[in-house]
Amino acid sequence: MSTRQFLFSGFGGQGILFAGKFLAYKGLTEEKQVSWLPSYGPEMRGGTASCSVIISDEPVGSPIVSKPDVLVAMNLPSLDKFEDSVVPGGIIFYDSTLIERSVRRTDVKVYAISSTQLASDNGFPTLANMILIGKILEALGEFNAESVDAALKKVISAKHADMLETNYRAMKLGSEQ
Repeated sequence: MSTRQFLFSGFGGQGILFAGKFLAYKGLTEEKQVSWLPSYGPEMRGGTASCSVIISDEPVGSPIVSKPDVLVAMNLPSLDKFEDSVVPGGIIFYDSTLIERSVRRTDVKVYAISSTQLASDNGFPTLANMILIGKILEALGEFNAESVDAALKKVISAKHADMLETNYRAMKLGSEQ
């Protein structure tokens, strides 16, 4: 990989910023150049949230992602807004529990993951974001247990250390979808 640009989007409370931060830290643990740029609407919970992440072998010039290689859409307004911005040959991951329509583009690879339903069914209802991250890493061939563990330890505070294993399980579940 030389440079890969990600755009995560959904509504506040879905863990969009956390997922992006996790991916950025994973890149850091692998000694990559990274950029993480969060953005959210007027209310954090329930408002819109998006996050741009760039992971590169070279210095990152701008943190803004306008043409993502990878789009992660966790709600319909996000898919509607960003589907057309994905580069041809890019990848779209979306939560098919909350998004009932299919991706209209035929020049991108698509993964429809029922992450909200899977999270609920498996006892971690707030971790649909990490289920999607697990699928992303698996699809990109980058699910490395060592760097995943190191990144989780960076983004999950000591106060919430009891959530390390649960987040890892959610990611592993996603990787198996």
